[in-house]
Order: sequence, then C-alpha cells, then structure tokens
Amino acid sequence: MTIYAISLRTIQKGHWIPRERRSRGQEPFNSRCLKMHSEMKKVYDEVIARDPNQPEFHQSVEEVLQSLGPVIDAHPDYLPAVKSVVEPERIIQFRVPWYDDEGNFHVNRGFRIQMNGAIGPYKGGLRFHPSVNQSILKFLAFEQVFKNSLTGLPLGGGKGGSDFNPKGRTESEVRRFCQSFMMELWRHIGANLDVPAGDIGVGRREVGFLFGMYRKLANEFTGVLTGKGLSYGGSLIRPEATGYGTVYFAREMLSTQNKSFEGAKVAVSGSGNVAQFAVEKVIDLGGKPVTLSDSSGFIHDSDGIDREKLAWVMDLKNVRRGRIKEYAEHFGCDYTETKPEPNLNGLWGTDVDIALPCATQNEINGEEAQMLVENGCIAVAEGANMPCTPEAVECFHENGLLFAPGKASNAGGVATSGLEMSQNSLRLNWTREEVDRRLEEIMVNIHRNAVDTASKYGMEGNYVAGANIAGFLKVAEAMEAQGHI
Repeated sequence: MTIYAISLRTIQKGHWIPRERRSRGQEPFNSRCLKMHSEMKKVYDEVIARDPNQPEFHQSVEEVLQSLGPVIDAHPDYLPAVKSVVEPERIIQFRVPWYDDEGNFHVNRGFRIQMNGAIGPYKGGLRFHPSVNQSILKFLAFEQVFKNSLTGLPLGGGKGGSDFNPKGRTESEVRRFCQSFMMELWRHIGANLDVPAGDIGVGRREVGFLFGMYRKLANEFTGVLTGKGLSYGGSLIRPEATGYGTVYFAREMLSTQNKSFEGAKVAVSGSGNVAQFAVEKVIDLGGKPVTLSDSSGFIHDSDGIDREKLAWVMDLKNVRRGRIKEYAEHFGCDYTETKPEPNLNGLWGTDVDIALPCATQNEINGEEAQMLVENGCIAVAEGANMPCTPEAVECFHENGLLFAPGKASNAGGVATSGLEMSQNSLRLNWTREEVDRRLEEIMVNIHRNAVDTASKYGMEGNYVAGANIAGFLKVAEAMEAQGHI
C-alpha cells in the first residue's frame, strides 16, 4: 500500500503526493495544515484516523473537502452535514458461498455501502472484480452521493459488489454466484430503500440473474434493480447512457470555447459498455475515435473506429468476450501490450484532441496527463469513476485543458437508471427518443449547474469545484432539514 503525505500544493489543488517524492522539497501536510479550510482539515483528519488504510476513499474525500471551504464560510450551519456525509450510513458485509462446475467450494466477500439517503433511496452499482474492497466501494459510494445529487433526481448514494471475478467463469458459475450473492443482499434493498445497478463485471446478464433471485425471495415484481432487460422492466438507452452522457457533457464543455467534436480525434480507454457507447456518440457528433483498450493492452487505429468496426467490437466484447488485441489482428492496426514497467499507458501518448477515460479509477497519472498535454489535447471528460489521479487533474488545470470530473460527466448512467425507476413505478415504457431527450437535458443541466456554481463561489471554469459544491448543497440542505440523522 502506498502511504501518502500532502504538500502545500496538495492543499491548494487537491493533489496527492507519494511519500517517496518528499525529497523534491515538498512539505508534509501537518506543517501546512492551515492552507486547507481549518474545519475541513479537522473532518479530513478524522476520516484518516478512523480508516487509515483506505487510500481510494481518502482521495475522493480530500478532493471534495478541498472545494467546500467557501461553502462553509457562507453556510456555517452546513458543517454538521460535512461531518456526516463522509461517514456511511450503513456498511453491509457478508460471505457469498458457491460451487463451481467441478464441484469445488468457494467463498467470496459481498458488500453494500449505503452512503447517504437524504434525498432519496440509495442508488449505485454493484461491481464484481478481484480488486473490490471497502476502500474502493466507499470511494465509489461517496462519489455517487454527489453524482446522484447533480442529476436533479431524488436519489441517494450507495455502491456494492464482491471480490468475485466473473472472467473465465461459465455462465452457470456466474448464475450460481449471483443467486448466492442475492440470497443475502435482498433483505437490505428495495424499490424505496436501495436500488442497485450494474458496474464493472456486472452487465445485463448478471443483473438478470440477480433480479430473478430477488423476485423469488421477495415474492414480488418491483423495480429494485436497474439495468434490466427490456422484457422485464428495463429502459431503452440505459446501456448507452453513461457513454452518451459523457459525450453530451464534453460537448457542452467544448462549446464554452466555441469548439466541438466535429473532425476531432478522440482517445477512448476501455472497451466495455461505457467506452463502446462513448465511441458511438462521438461518431454521431462527427468525431473520430482512434483508441480502445482492455486489461491486456490498447489499439490505436489512425483511420478511426467507424460504425462497422464498432459493431465488430461490440460482438467481440459482449458476445464472444474476447480481447481487444483481436481487433488489431482483424483490422490491421497498431496494438500495444500492457506492461507493468514502465507504468505508463501509451494510449494517452497518442495524438488526439479529446480524451475520454472510460476504463477504471486512477488510470491516468501525472506523467500520462503530461503526454496528453504535449500532444495538444484540449479536453478530458471522465467516463469512468475517478480515472484521473490528482496529479493528472492538476496537470490539466495548470495547462488550461477543459476537465470534467466523473461525478458530473458520467452521471448519465445513474440519471437513466432514475428514469428506469420512474418507468417501473408508472408501469410505462418510454420510447428511445424520449429517454435520450431526457438524458441529454439532464446532462446539459448538470453542466450549467457546475459552471454557475463554480462562478458563484469564485472558481470560474473549475468543473471539479463546481460539481462538488453543487452536489453537496442539495444533500446538505436535505440533511439539515432532517436533523442530520
């Protein structure tokens, strides 16, 4: 585990400094503590003291608290909400026993973090991946609180999942695992309590298995999960929503500088659901996507990924569950294998105008951000959750790039999950055009809210501060009204 110290620069810009870099003359946190709002520092110190071994959670909390000093100066009565919002309302951990096809017995850990329900039922995905632990899920749940608030929909924040790895498992093994997972989770969720969705490792197949077991156990058909198939309560546009929404937000951000996707070269990381539909929407807007990746490596197609190639990728990843290397072999483009050393992803060294990181957290570090800067990139919008490290974010800000944090730019997924919940409650199915129209409207409103809020608090053009403050204010108002319970 990396141990972090924080420099003066960190306090001013929300930027983590690994301990091994102290030799560069950067001072540790305690000697510069007054550079952060004193009340925010106290809250942050309490978070570190309570959970010292949760670096991902610390990173997400530090970024938000760094933005809230001006809010507390203007609204000191919101300080109790700050102290409460960093602590989950409930953490549920349980064992998940299951048998593989050979009859071998396995036990995985299951989690659900119900972070904050002040403005509505907990809402957030389930992630099945070997890296899943409390720190990662708390960071995701904490981000989800502000993301859901920004959508304008009545949704609280939560996250969950398991350290189970569905890769390489047969469909029957995945089904048995999902059913065992839901046998415990079902008692903690409900349409008016907590509505999970998919995330990494949990697609429509897994959601179907989970929903089927919930229906059997609860003996009711209700909208307790989102991302469902269309035949049993799902919404059109839900698979596309996170990718589409990211591009809609980036389009709005570019328009503030009279720029657009038309003719732009775009780097997209990942090759799953978010990346696929980000590529699709970029094509719709006249851009040229040139990269995709998975855990094995990345492809660079200088001719651009067109609709025919994208359809091939969707079949590769969604049906055949293959590796992105096969794209390079099939279409004859460049492929670079991921190597542990040096720990730099060459995908971000490609010559592009816009970057859409859509893979996973902390996938762009400071050096990779500098690679984008040097190649003339003008905008970065996060399609994944916190894919840019604080070093990367600082680099983007210092070099004048437009930067959209994930809690704003990838909120389209949960926004459309909220629309799916509405359709389930009404027993209606909206058309594709209607859902897409509502999604686009939500993303435009999130962008406007972030811009206006940043300007109001003296941080014009800072989408990170604008999104953090705007998301917090709605939650804080609700928490204060409810007595901070």
